Amino acid sequence: MSIHPSLSAAKGKKHRSVHKRFERMEELKKKGKWKEGDSTFGLPKGKIVKVKIKKAKAAEEKTTEETKEAETSQKATSNQKATSK
Repeated sequence: MSIHPSLSAAKGKKHRSVHKRFERMEELKKKGKWKEGDSTFGLPKGKIVKVKIKKAKAAEEKTTEETKEAETSQKATSNQKATSK
């Protein structure tokens, strides 16, 4: 008999919709809404924001980085030519 897919060990981490209690406490500490000694029960749930970068934006960022690198390499070669003369 096989194991149901929901019970098998996940190979990668799945996206969770809310934080665990200790993660919520850490977030509230950063915001200053929870102090040591406060109750750990009844903490507000906060959504985990999943950030997706579109492929077009990622490709655009790569091209801008490549042009900057090309410009810096051109400046370096022109400086070397000027100093060698």
